[in-house]
Amino acid sequence: MKVGITSGIYSDNDGEYRTAYPVNLVPIAVDNGISNGYLKPASGIKLFCDVPGVDRGGINVRDVLYRVTGSKFIRVNRDSTIVVLGDVGFGNNQEVSLCYSFDNIGIASGGKLFYWNLAGLTLTEVTDVNLGVCLYVNWLDGYFVSTDGTNISASDINDPLVWNPLSYGSSEVLPDDIKSLLVLRNQLYALNRYSIEAFQNIGGQFFPFQRIDGAYIQRGTIGNFANCIFEERLAFIGGGQNESPAVWLGLNAQTEKISTREVDTRLQAFSESELSLVVLEARIDKDQRLLYMHLPNETLVYDAFTSTVSGTPIWYSLISSIDYTGRYAAINFVWAYDKWITGDPTNTRLGVLDHTIGSHYGKTIAWECSTKITYNDANGAIFNEIELVGLSGTVAPNTSPVIYTSYSLDNGITWSVPKVRTAGKLGQREKRLNWLQNGAMSFTRIQRFRGNSDAHLSFSQLEINLEPLYV
Repeated sequence: MKVGITSGIYSDNDGEYRTAYPVNLVPIAVDNGISNGYLKPASGIKLFCDVPGVDRGGINVRDVLYRVTGSKFIRVNRDSTIVVLGDVGFGNNQEVSLCYSFDNIGIASGGKLFYWNLAGLTLTEVTDVNLGVCLYVNWLDGYFVSTDGTNISASDINDPLVWNPLSYGSSEVLPDDIKSLLVLRNQLYALNRYSIEAFQNIGGQFFPFQRIDGAYIQRGTIGNFANCIFEERLAFIGGGQNESPAVWLGLNAQTEKISTREVDTRLQAFSESELSLVVLEARIDKDQRLLYMHLPNETLVYDAFTSTVSGTPIWYSLISSIDYTGRYAAINFVWAYDKWITGDPTNTRLGVLDHTIGSHYGKTIAWECSTKITYNDANGAIFNEIELVGLSGTVAPNTSPVIYTSYSLDNGITWSVPKVRTAGKLGQREKRLNWLQNGAMSFTRIQRFRGNSDAHLSFSQLEINLEPLYV
């Protein structure tokens, strides 16, 4: 019997079936002759450099990486050295929004707006009282645009330090707070809590943007950074009035839900205030089009390409621990210097993604995958042999890692004592990952596999040698 392992199933104490997403293993849609897809190890993280504070955001401008870490705005050089360019305030260590024009980088931090002048190499705070509080900043058609949560304001097109008191607009279809300002297809989008409105540049003496009534979206975002541009659409966590939070793609008055029932259930484990701090970001790499949702206890990732090929939403989980709990130690991905450079949400360092390893900053981390329910037409069965089929021999040097398997006969409530199997040594590419004498089932069974990043292996499917027990 061939069994898929790209996602599993279990039941909770409420009597509901839940999806068990792979942890630190990435589903890939490739017909390899064994199966139509496989699980590969998620990229590891190597130290790139130490920084003055916890990462709050990054941007690549003219092939130079700039980031805000703690209260410092810094330049990160190709050789991993850093230069502190100025202070933008701690802002309670919340995320910053970054954008750039031909001359300046805009930094919205802690309600204030700063510019880094690319020619003069100076950091300047905007002190014009007409700006007010700056919760989010973006740039479009020569204007820096800002929101204080109620209104949208635009800078003077000739002098970004000047903000005209008459150059104000509003997003007022609903009386909800403005959370974010995104630019897509040369249009400005005001992402509110329960709605999204689009604006186009019409110029003029006062506020240069006019609402596009036909592009209004009746759902909005839950937080300032719980949104991004993904798949040439607006991706956001939130919903409409009287809706529970979910993950959506939206454009031109239309929305598409990409979160599954399982993802929605995990979102509902957090309060509105906790979800308002969640960060959503996109990363495009090879044929993977990834949307990262950084939750307080894990990062959930949606793969648009694999979802399209599979015909169902594909999600997986990333963590940075050995005990299957804890935050993922990568956030704010920026492609710079021919590599993915990332911040760390809890430590004062930057990392670089490395697909050849699975460890995070030199520490071993866990991985896990499981199967859906094995059901032999309500007949019992003996599990004579099970085998994980995949690519062996890519373990960490000078290690002899092991893989554990256990099973559940009550749909994931309780699990058997784990059975261990060595994963082999580096270069041992014909190593079979099989277990003999694996007990029996009387009705249903779920199989689970666990290991750590020393076993940097890919898996295509599970093969089970069953001996039916007819009653």
